[in-house]
Amino acid sequence: MANQAKFQETSFRVGDTIRVYEKIKEVEKGATRTKRGVEEKVKTRLHPFEGVVIAIKNAGVNKSFTVRKMSPSRVAVERIWPILCPSIEKIIVKEKAKKVRRAKLYYLRKRLNG
Repeated sequence: MANQAKFQETSFRVGDTIRVYEKIKEVEKGATRTKRGVEEKVKTRLHPFEGVVIAIKNAGVNKSFTVRKMSPSRVAVERIWPILCPSIEKIIVKEKAKKVRRAKLYYLRKRLNG
């Protein structure tokens, strides 16, 4: 079982709280008008996603990790990324897990405040 991953120089494990910065492209239509029609303007920004790593799967090129976060309105959101995803700009470890006895923390889905 894979319970540790490394992205660039940052290594993280299952149970760690991390912040994933993802590049997002935004397209503005109608920014300027030209003779040929509407010109599109593309902007990129970083969108952070902070949560607990609940699973790290596979190995090598196919390795992926799952991050779960709870919104203030008590709605849980999970995202799965491949470790070599080109849209990930950086990963910051906010808090290391003290001691985790499981390789997959799927039981956090059933907990009310997980």
